[in-house]
Amino acid sequence: MIIVTGATGKLGRRTVERLLERVPADRVGVSVRDPRKAQDLADRGVRVRQGSFDDPASLVHAFEGAEQLLLVSLDRTGEECVTGHRTAIDAAVKAGVGRILYTSQMGAAHDSHFQACRDHAETEDLLRATGLPWTAVRNGFYTASALQFLESARHTGDIALPADGPVAWAGHDDLAEATAAILAEEGRFEGPTPPLTGPEALDFDTVAEIASQATGRPFTRTVVSDDAFHEQALAHGAPAPIADLMLSIFAAARKGEFTAVDPTLAELIGREPAPFGALLERAWAE
Repeated sequence: MIIVTGATGKLGRRTVERLLERVPADRVGVSVRDPRKAQDLADRGVRVRQGSFDDPASLVHAFEGAEQLLLVSLDRTGEECVTGHRTAIDAAVKAGVGRILYTSQMGAAHDSHFQACRDHAETEDLLRATGLPWTAVRNGFYTASALQFLESARHTGDIALPADGPVAWAGHDDLAEATAAILAEEGRFEGPTPPLTGPEALDFDTVAEIASQATGRPFTRTVVSDDAFHEQALAHGAPAPIADLMLSIFAAARKGEFTAVDPTLAELIGREPAPFGALLERAWAE
């Protein structure tokens, strides 16, 4: 039995779909906050159980019988994030899970400039301390995050963002397929995987060129100060912690935390990962 948390989310849902192409539905289970959102999975033979990171007992029940558990990282930051992960990991131990896989991120480190990467490093420490077999799937930075930063530029033609550095972006579909491949071939990685990245690391200067080629429209790249970006984020309604978090991505990129390009993702999915330009074209067409 393979159990997936967060199975109605962006990455978890895609991973379940790819997993169902590899293993019978009766070997797959999901732990979701709202089982109604996973009714279609239940209809296909997937075991659906309610599980909340704020309710340890529900997680123990949801994880029952799991040879492998895919713990999809929470959309939280700081202590709130790590506490939720600790609750899930403790529940996995209590439920007798055989192996825990966790969706970490390239650049996970205690001294990262990006809060999420520090949270991932702490969670990896928790996994290490269980004594269970574990795998940290170190995903490349989601291309979807870059596209969010480009949303205003899509209309203005000007990519006005803080100074950055090259980032090895990767798409959700490719990462979900790779994660399903790891789950279907149990124990392929011990501890952290190599970074699962797209084919190249790009800064926003290069992204501007790619956007121009993809759309036939000119795109410029304007560097704004960190302070100006922070003020703009607040003015657009972002809470201060979110504005800080967004800014820290650029600080980490400037320090080269996301520059590594590795062939492991391509090896897992059996083809070159989708390049940034193709993902941008698809997203903007939609």
